[in-house]
Amino acid sequence: MPTSTALQSLGSMPVARFMRDAWQRRPLLIRNAFPGFAPPVARAALFELARRDDAESRLITRVAGRWSMKHGPMRRFPSTRRPGWTLLVQGVDLLDEGAHALLGRFRFVPDARLDDLMVSYATDGGGVGPHVDSYDVFLLQAWGRRRWRISRQRDLALVPDAPLKLLADFRAEEEWVLDAGDMLYLPPGVAHDGVAVGECLTYSIGFRAPTYQELLEPWLADFADHATISGRYADRGLRPARRPAALPAGMVGRIHDALRAKRPGRRDTQRFLLRHLTEPKAQVVFERPGRPLSARRFAEVAARRGIGLARPTRMMYAGGDVGINGECVSVPAGCGETLHVLADRRALASPAVARLPLAGHALLHDWYTAGWLHPGGGESQ
Repeated sequence: MPTSTALQSLGSMPVARFMRDAWQRRPLLIRNAFPGFAPPVARAALFELARRDDAESRLITRVAGRWSMKHGPMRRFPSTRRPGWTLLVQGVDLLDEGAHALLGRFRFVPDARLDDLMVSYATDGGGVGPHVDSYDVFLLQAWGRRRWRISRQRDLALVPDAPLKLLADFRAEEEWVLDAGDMLYLPPGVAHDGVAVGECLTYSIGFRAPTYQELLEPWLADFADHATISGRYADRGLRPARRPAALPAGMVGRIHDALRAKRPGRRDTQRFLLRHLTEPKAQVVFERPGRPLSARRFAEVAARRGIGLARPTRMMYAGGDVGINGECVSVPAGCGETLHVLADRRALASPAVARLPLAGHALLHDWYTAGWLHPGGGESQ
């Protein structure tokens, strides 16, 4: 999903103006955002994805006011003539090339924020109930119609003992019916409820926004894995203990001073984020080549055909470091700009590959044998 395919406008609004005036500020209804939209994953294909073991899917029903939720993989589905049920499949961009390309249209937001494409199928009256998300989302109506109601309410109390996080007292302030190709943007914290008007498909393009508390533990753990502190605690001249169970203040002071002297710097945080934000989702499995090419043969093929990143691969860069699928790599000399292009375009043309120094070819070969990229896909870049 190269950056060249990213949307330049949302309906009649240029993307630059949207980011300035609406992003994380206010909801925005965008009529005819995708004129003549043809969903890459239609109903039958979505049902097939929900049957897969590597797909994250949920079936949500509401009968007589009571909600229920079943996790996939799915073996059977209710009749499409039965009203009031919804099928959700997460991470469809990892499972379908057309969905992956559609997600690339939203790369006007940095990859560090881009999460996934979820597809929702619902029969008439189906939905997941009124709720609040903690992330930005574009709700693209892919097929059929859905009524959306939103609210800026402060009362976020939840229905007790429900399988979903449903608002107990949702009070709609605005309402629209979206047709195929229409899209609704919602910033975090806006209460909303979407109900199908007949059968429909809705594509949700979500953007992650972790809390600082969620980042604290992995950030500290990552720093501890890479930080080194020399020396060992010592307490020469220690006097006999009168109260042996008391933690010595001198011990606290010495250890505190030693640990405090080794504190994370900006680059530690940068490296952590490159690892953390490119970590593949739990269900992702990379397909390694059955009979991998030798390093020499791979370099020859890649120099002739170019290379492309595998669909599940996440790759980002900052300064002299590249993050890829949970790893942070120091960029070899003479490779920085080329690897940045690979991350941005998700492909490299053959001339760019051919110009790489030996260390760059070795790095690409390692990623190829891991299933993170493949020859081909860069011919037209």
